[in-house]
Amino acid sequence: MAHGRYLVGTSGWSYRSWHGDFYPSDLPAADELRFVAARTTATEVNATFYRLQQPASFRRWAQLVPVDHRFAVKGSRYITHMKQLRDPRAGLANFFASGVLALGERLDVVLWQLPSRTVLRPDVLADFLAALPRTAGEAAQLAKDHDGRLPEAAAVTESPTPDAPLRHAVEPRHASFDGPEAAQLLTDDDVATVASDSPGAWPLLDHHTASFRYVRLHGHSELYRSRYSDRLLGEWADRCRAWAGAGQDVHVHLDNDGRGHAPHDAVRLLRMLGAEREPDPHASTTAGTPTRADGRLRAADPDAAGRCRWAGPR
Repeated sequence: MAHGRYLVGTSGWSYRSWHGDFYPSDLPAADELRFVAARTTATEVNATFYRLQQPASFRRWAQLVPVDHRFAVKGSRYITHMKQLRDPRAGLANFFASGVLALGERLDVVLWQLPSRTVLRPDVLADFLAALPRTAGEAAQLAKDHDGRLPEAAAVTESPTPDAPLRHAVEPRHASFDGPEAAQLLTDDDVATVASDSPGAWPLLDHHTASFRYVRLHGHSELYRSRYSDRLLGEWADRCRAWAGAGQDVHVHLDNDGRGHAPHDAVRLLRMLGAEREPDPHASTTAGTPTRADGRLRAADPDAAGRCRWAGPR
């Protein structure tokens, strides 16, 4: 049995507090992704949660990371928070047409984070899961159905890797998902249940529902802010080894960025797993015209703070 991959990184990459700490103080914003991707094996894109992005951004992100680096792209909150997973097809078409497919082979997982108020409704969840594309080609076909809120000139409706599998992970934040009914629905569609660690803000659901694992570490003692101790990170490393040893790829994304711990903890976890990367000495040099980086759109988690408002096309 093949050993699973360790796909470990941060949730976003553009945070001012990282400069002079994880990032060199004089690192240009356009070089942030290249710098962190040289030291990790995966990155979670958060800006896609708040608004549809431009195809040029996805193409540039794909060019900035190593060939074996993988992206997990966070699904639109229009689908998860506003529509509450109901009637998802139009939202999914716009989401995939926005340029997500331009990531090519570096696109690995789409993450669907649910708000803590979302209670399990089996029929709604089943319909949502059935609407999700399972390959890049299926996603491209779905993207052709985008509506007028996404101009035709800005739409990406072809994939450079149409046969590539497209995986999905759901992060429930309500205790109603902690049971056999939700687990069975997700298992039937090979959709991962996110193991979401927090200081009791929502339940940690450690259910094996897919051929891969997905973990989000939000801060164990202080939400989005606390550092993971060697003991806690070691416990997650033990779980990751067991999952990967069973042939499952393991995504782990650190979201404790409030005090800049996320990138340090991600690198420490990779070191514990024996998968630490040797950074490219040229990783902080970027060619081309700088564009706005992902994390500029992410001030705080809207489910926790409730202050982020929808803007842009849906």
